[in-house]
Amino acid sequence: MCGRSSLTKTEKELEERFNATFYSDGLVNYNPLPNYNVAPSHVMPVIINEDRLHFQAYRWGLIPSWAKDAKIGNKMINARIETLFEKSSFKMAVAKRRCLVPADGFYEWKKIKGPNGKTTKQPYRIQTTDREIFSMAGLWDRWKAPDGQTIFSFTVITQGPNELMKDIHDRMPAILTPEQEELWLSDDLPPSELVGMIEPYPSEHMKAYPVSNKIGNVRNNSIDLIAEQRPNLNDNTLTLF
Repeated sequence: MCGRSSLTKTEKELEERFNATFYSDGLVNYNPLPNYNVAPSHVMPVIINEDRLHFQAYRWGLIPSWAKDAKIGNKMINARIETLFEKSSFKMAVAKRRCLVPADGFYEWKKIKGPNGKTTKQPYRIQTTDREIFSMAGLWDRWKAPDGQTIFSFTVITQGPNELMKDIHDRMPAILTPEQEELWLSDDLPPSELVGMIEPYPSEHMKAYPVSNKIGNVRNNSIDLIAEQRPNLNDNTLTLF
């Protein structure tokens, strides 16, 4: 599962990286920057296949158009790449509604056995070393609430781990290369080939380091969260959401 990420860059840096601009109303929704502790339900910038020149402000946690309740989004923050074409929630989105989810890091928790013999979980921040800002493959949808409001939302595609991630967690987000980003937003390939081109990002272009357990609390959002910390093997109390 990928349930935490970071995006600490400015709007200008994002615009230069993806050659896209923010709508003025989008900047109002996407505020404030930076976000050191991106969590489900947060509104974050994405680039969708229907408009590659602008950032959209969408909510993390996919709410399918057919959903009866917005709460379903809490369970759909991720979409497993292995079953995209089997789940009704994702099958149509893969064909029609793909997006890029910018990030400059994501977090996962590694199980570690402490000196007292108890197992604890140590959070790690993972980044790409060849790009300051990377993109995760995502899917998006629009849902009309009973009160008439339209909510736009997204989910992050996950896959099996590369060699670096194997030591930390059994899943990782589907990180795209710049070439794959172009294809993911285009209609040049059928959906099966688009999904088939995604492989775990190379370990040699990634790094991971331990961070504070404070990242587990969604109320915490400060620069110290991304600072490297020595693993705390005696703390077995973590709140992920």
